[in-house]
Amino acid sequence: MRILSWNINGVRTLPQYHPWNTFKTFREILTHLQADIVCFQEMKTARNGLDRNIAVPDPFDGYFSFPVNKGGYSGVAIYTDSRTVAPLKAEEGLSGTVQPKPPLSEDERISRHYPCANEMNLIPDEHGNKPSELTSLDTEGRALVLDLGLFVLINVYCPNETSDSRLPFKMNYHLMLQERVGKLINEGRDVIVVGDINICATPLDHCDGHLASNAATFYDHPARAWFRNWLSPNGCMTDAVRTFWPCRKGMYTCWNTKICARETNYGTRVDYILVTRGILPWIKHGDIQPSFKGSDHCPIYIDLHDEITTDDGRKLCLGEVMSRPAEGKTAAVPRLAARCWDEFSGKQTLLSAFFSKGARVSTAASASDSSSSPSGSPSASQASVISSSTASNAPDAVLPDRTESLDLANPLLIHESRSPTGESSSAGPTGAIKTGVGEQERIPSKPPTGPPKRKLTDVPAARTKPNKKLRPAGGSSAAGKGTLDAFFATPQPSRPSQSQSRPSPPQSQSQANGDPLASDCDPHSPNSDYQLALHLSLCLDEDVLCAPGPSQTVDSQTPSTLSKSAIEPSQCRSSGSKAAWSKLMAPIEPPKCNVHGEPAKLYTVNKPGPNKGKTFYICSRPVGPGYDKGRGERPRDEVDHRYRCNFFKWASEVRRESASSSSSSLPSASSSQK
Repeated sequence: MRILSWNINGVRTLPQYHPWNTFKTFREILTHLQADIVCFQEMKTARNGLDRNIAVPDPFDGYFSFPVNKGGYSGVAIYTDSRTVAPLKAEEGLSGTVQPKPPLSEDERISRHYPCANEMNLIPDEHGNKPSELTSLDTEGRALVLDLGLFVLINVYCPNETSDSRLPFKMNYHLMLQERVGKLINEGRDVIVVGDINICATPLDHCDGHLASNAATFYDHPARAWFRNWLSPNGCMTDAVRTFWPCRKGMYTCWNTKICARETNYGTRVDYILVTRGILPWIKHGDIQPSFKGSDHCPIYIDLHDEITTDDGRKLCLGEVMSRPAEGKTAAVPRLAARCWDEFSGKQTLLSAFFSKGARVSTAASASDSSSSPSGSPSASQASVISSSTASNAPDAVLPDRTESLDLANPLLIHESRSPTGESSSAGPTGAIKTGVGEQERIPSKPPTGPPKRKLTDVPAARTKPNKKLRPAGGSSAAGKGTLDAFFATPQPSRPSQSQSRPSPPQSQSQANGDPLASDCDPHSPNSDYQLALHLSLCLDEDVLCAPGPSQTVDSQTPSTLSKSAIEPSQCRSSGSKAAWSKLMAPIEPPKCNVHGEPAKLYTVNKPGPNKGKTFYICSRPVGPGYDKGRGERPRDEVDHRYRCNFFKWASEVRRESASSSSSSLPSASSSQK
């Protein structure tokens, strides 16, 4: 048997990554994990947003805990394979105060004793107030508890220390977890705690733990000190995965994806499987699975023996000491399972069922009427045809979904292909109705008694608005939407009336005649600005060829002197203008970092604040152990220059420097043209 734990960072985010995007159902994802018990953290969903595919992926039974106030936040889930695992009891939360409706009875509860705030040494908040009850700690959907006979399984997602004010909440939640496990041990139960604890147990579990500045003060953090005292040999819990890899380095389960830390395995180990001493003989193996992508965490697992031999020589089978369903039978599940919810057990109709594709009018009423009708009345099958043919005249009838291709640009075609009721049909002389599916003879319905509905063609012409997209490009409406070349266009002189009455050739004909301006200066062309730049550069060269020398006139120049005095300056002007235009249109080159001399990488600020949306450049090298965080963050003797340096520059500064350099080069180009 395999028990797997994974912080998936959103149940709807996981199917967007390979190989999970190749599976059609959530059941295939669970099957691919090859585990009998799958524990997820950070589901980030709510009960009303959970569909059947995720809630009841047969043959798995799902158990869920959602936050009370925050939607799409936190949340944990446990999936058990009903073919191999049969949970006896299930609870939500650690304090015993989170109850379903109706509340759990004494027989449905896992424990007889639960944590109490008065018996715990809780930490006060920033205002000096200690929690008087534990309900506030247990309303964020962070824990699920299952009784599996041999042991009690706790899937937990402990809070993260996002700020200093959050530290008391985090510590009090850890203390509540420790108290719940301690009470279960006092009742004689073995416990397995899986999930995201959000604490590094030892310096070996941190990417910078080997540095001298961190190793000396590693256990000064109160959460790390508490975790150290809870684990063996000081405490009652054992890190099951670390027992198989006591000296393994780089065994991390979480990485910061914002800085691409997974590429260099610059992460931390915050996901654990903790067991009591009575479970240690059953554990066969344990490891992490860093090759599984789709989240900023990776899965961890342990395998249990099918059979063990005790110290007194007795053989114990896992199937005998653990609750397992009988072969070929499905065991009853606790009431907390999603299979027992009203929306998934058939007791409550989902709202989405009314909007499902292909919903048809129910014919049960017509069938019952036909059974009580006289012999001359039509049969039940004929009544269904009648009800379907008359459903179009009923204002409240629910018609089946149809997908028809119509020419929306021609309203006459729509009117001819649709009847006044909206169905695509046309009646022939014999009363047959032709539909998009086929032809079928139906009993003609009675003519409507009310006033006839106005057809689409009866709409007055004044109310019919022309399509704006079909207006010609040269119309008055397009005058205010011209491109950059409209400001540089030469006004055309007025033509005589005879030429005005002559029709202008189409655009395709002007392009066929070889007119370069017909395609290059088209205002509706996507590259019109680029073509305009080339056109201005050519016009500048032509002006140079036609211009006389400084001390000559056009009449006094001979062809030889004209070519000598005009062509040579035109070559200089042409090269200068092309260089200026190419420099103006070229993309901005990224700056180079100071340490490595490599092009920096562009990033965008996503954190809320005054700088949100701004772009900046930092060193393009990946992060790693000892990368330069800055002089205030890391001592200089611990910096490893193989990784990212502390180069930083706003993109606006880079653009200003690029603009100033391009403007300083323009006078030199103009001086070369003179």
